[in-house]
Amino acid sequence: MRPEIRIRTGRERGSAGDYLSPQRRWRLTRDDFWGYLFILPQLVGLLAFIVYPAGFSLYLCFSEWDFMSAPQFIGLQNIQEVFSDDLFLRSLGNTFYLVAGIVPLTMAVSLLLALLTNRPLFGLGAYKAALFLPMITASIAVIVVWYWLYAPDFGLINIALEYLGIQGPGWLSSKAWAKPAITLMITWQRMGYFYLLFLAGLKSIPREYYEAAGIDGATRLQQFRHITLPLLSPTTFFILTTMLIGTFSIFSEPFFLARGGPAYATYTIVLYIYNLAFSFFKLGEAAVASWALFALLFAITYAQLRLSKRWVHYGD
Repeated sequence: MRPEIRIRTGRERGSAGDYLSPQRRWRLTRDDFWGYLFILPQLVGLLAFIVYPAGFSLYLCFSEWDFMSAPQFIGLQNIQEVFSDDLFLRSLGNTFYLVAGIVPLTMAVSLLLALLTNRPLFGLGAYKAALFLPMITASIAVIVVWYWLYAPDFGLINIALEYLGIQGPGWLSSKAWAKPAITLMITWQRMGYFYLLFLAGLKSIPREYYEAAGIDGATRLQQFRHITLPLLSPTTFFILTTMLIGTFSIFSEPFFLARGGPAYATYTIVLYIYNLAFSFFKLGEAAVASWALFALLFAITYAQLRLSKRWVHYGD
């Protein structure tokens, strides 16, 4: 005699002693049907916009496709082409340069502003709104404004430098100044958002810690080092992670400000991928570069998660 299995599902929930045969184990109940129906739109979106594109791009890494004809399998040729391309290596170097400039500068300015405004101030709401406004302004509008600010002849930045007796450079036409110009613009645009995050983290630190440290004779610098920085580490870790991912993916600023120039000085990895796909219609090589960027970001994020155990402090 075949043994029976005791399961409580669906309509049998109310009867704890009911026994179901294996033939009835996988039968959908009415509750199961409605559950799957409610998550169906999310499943369709996941498959259509994440799983299928990711799988297709992985297939394109080993194929040749130009949007017009069917993809043709060519093996490892795309990988060899990309990793032997000097422009790919240069775009990676430019991206690392921008990351090394934008991330620490933005974090330092944002933290400084948060420390300065972490006290009762008249019109603090107006300060927050003014600092956050560039972040919610359309990127193209911000880029156009900064493009005119950087104009060599009549830009306000060079005019101000001229009043100080300094000859302003050609910000976007100089290989030496193009990347610093983009770094300055992106820092100005994004610092308001991270300033609010730092300010929220500072306000979550109990004031009693500072009062006790002050009674013990700790200076402001000692309080900042031994209280503020450790208790602010979860916020710092979140900001650092999101900034690294976002900065490695910058595209619109180098593209619209300098078109990747001059002489590929601002040619980033995402701009490299864009031109491969939509200018030269080399979808296979673009897919390889995209997966290389994904692998790089995955490795950096994983390393951050492992290292965060040493310096990020949660809880009291």
